[in-house]
Amino acid sequence: MAKDKVRGGAVPAGLVIVDKPSGMTSHDVVARVRRIMGTRKVGHAGTLDPMATGVLVLGIERATKLLGHLALDTKAYLATIRLGAATTTDDAEGETVSTAEQSQLDAITDEAIDQGIAALTGDIMQVPSSVSAVKVDGKRAYQLVREGQTVEIPARPATVSRFDVLGRRREAGVIELDAMVECSSGTYVRALARDLGAGLGVGGHLGALRRTRVGPFGLALARSLEVLEQAPTLSLKLDEAVAVAFPKHDVDAVAAAALSHGQLLPAAGLPGTYGVFGPDGRAIGLAADQQGRSKALLVLAPA
Repeated sequence: MAKDKVRGGAVPAGLVIVDKPSGMTSHDVVARVRRIMGTRKVGHAGTLDPMATGVLVLGIERATKLLGHLALDTKAYLATIRLGAATTTDDAEGETVSTAEQSQLDAITDEAIDQGIAALTGDIMQVPSSVSAVKVDGKRAYQLVREGQTVEIPARPATVSRFDVLGRRREAGVIELDAMVECSSGTYVRALARDLGAGLGVGGHLGALRRTRVGPFGLALARSLEVLEQAPTLSLKLDEAVAVAFPKHDVDAVAAAALSHGQLLPAAGLPGTYGVFGPDGRAIGLAADQQGRSKALLVLAPA
């Protein structure tokens, strides 16, 4: 079988950071990038709703192995929250299920909004949207909703480290907030909008969402699909991606060869997962200290 090609060359391994457009699913983006890069070995880390735009991290070739190990535990968003109506999906794409009277909206002060936001900041318990990808009895919640079933998802812990209002607009029938949200993985910004509106007694939903950062990968690295189409190159080569995403541990040639064969090494003294690099600067793999030794979690290249 012929090797996959990108403009006449073998497809290199690494990450492509896409600035996802609105209206596409994350799977749609993967399918498009497979065609652009000329390989089926493309996967994504984290998911963005079709309505949302912004940073989507894709692994190409051997870098797909990295995706399950990437420390994407924090994310940042620019969100537009609309107070005054609740929807079936907790965002602008759902059907409106309740609307507030103008008198109710007029009675809500900026101080009350700030207090509601403060209650949703820090370590909280959050109920994901019923149309989220959370699994319930082995099936995605949104699949059950499509089948006409009532879905009850238990609250789960989430951390909202930043929830700042950048702008406020009061118009007929709505209070619109522009906000910066930084949160842990698994936090639903749609649910923050829903719960803020519910707490104020007027309903709320997400009007727009743009993800600006996933882990260490921000919009500065991201490219549109149109730009990628014109220049199908990696955002980060495999070795660069490992160095950006993980603490770096350099070893000599002997240790690099041992790790590439799954042998234990002396502990590196680094927390969590780290990248192991040989003397030539190549990423040999990922490892973690366990019981006083360094154990390979993933081998990326032979020494």
